[in-house]
Amino acid sequence: KIIMRILVVAPSWIGDLVMSQCLYKALKSQYPDATLHVLAPKWCLDVLNRMPEVDRTILMPIGHGSFALKGRWALGRSLKLAHYDQAFILPNSWKSALIPLFAGIKKRTGWKGESRYLLLNDLRTGKERFPLLVERYSALAYPKKDMHDRNDLKTILRPQLTVKPLPTATLLFSKFNIVSTKAPLGLCPGAEFGPAKKWPPEFYAYVAQRYLENNSESEVWIFGSPKDVATGEEVVSHIPEALKQRVRIIAGKTTIEEAIDLLSACKLVICNDSGLMHIAAAVGTHLAAVFGSTSTRYTPPQTDDALIIESEEPCHPCFKRECRFGTFACLKHIKPELVWTKLQEKWPDLCSK
Repeated sequence: KIIMRILVVAPSWIGDLVMSQCLYKALKSQYPDATLHVLAPKWCLDVLNRMPEVDRTILMPIGHGSFALKGRWALGRSLKLAHYDQAFILPNSWKSALIPLFAGIKKRTGWKGESRYLLLNDLRTGKERFPLLVERYSALAYPKKDMHDRNDLKTILRPQLTVKPLPTATLLFSKFNIVSTKAPLGLCPGAEFGPAKKWPPEFYAYVAQRYLENNSESEVWIFGSPKDVATGEEVVSHIPEALKQRVRIIAGKTTIEEAIDLLSACKLVICNDSGLMHIAAAVGTHLAAVFGSTSTRYTPPQTDDALIIESEEPCHPCFKRECRFGTFACLKHIKPELVWTKLQEKWPDLCSK
């Protein structure tokens, strides 16, 4: 019995990584006995540990954006010992396809990206026929001859991260000084990509205040990386003094795995288009997401339990890190009163007295 051995070169962004699970699921559904290894940066490994389809993670030691040809050669030659049958290269860059080539992997699958004609021998073109990123990832799992456009995908196997059971979560509550776990509200006000994705902190504070007033025993947990601590503090600064004791800034304090478990414990999560948005969707919590410079026509959260609030500005979407007009109108015109009203309509048991 021949067992297929697969290597995936993973994307470096957390959100894209979560969405890439749809590829792993599609591969395992076709080849249940396949061995699936994923090569990824250090900050991605914790997320991959929560994907049961991944049999082994391999640390990508070369920094994002670094060419390091000698390092890529050495890593490729070391991976040759694993005798992989096929590689899937998910980043679009030319250099990301070098390692599978150096590893001697005979079938190398990926989208055209940076004109990778010589590096990929199962080259896919026509991305525009697969508008969503999850469609592009999923299409790679099937033969090229069968994938002409999105209609050839019978189903998208959505990301679903494993969550640790409650006794483990209880230890987390103690670690982060969490008092109440009754219908907590999670806020994810950061965005690694840039400020053009970030809904204003005072808008988050408005919604958090209304939520706390409507849920007298609940807390607000603010998630994010160390870079998001200042944003979290700004959110708290706009919340009335009487309510601040029920707000916990855990941004910069959790590992990604701890954030996964705590997000799963939230009754509702409000976020920007970010990696944490995709994690929240993949753990099955109620989700409200604000899209400013980006679009749901490319990377929507993969869940039916979401409220999406998307900009209607004429310049939307621009997909820029910074606002080219300096106004951030796409975000500032999504008023918190509107968001709160939409939340009340969708989840009246949580957001209406």
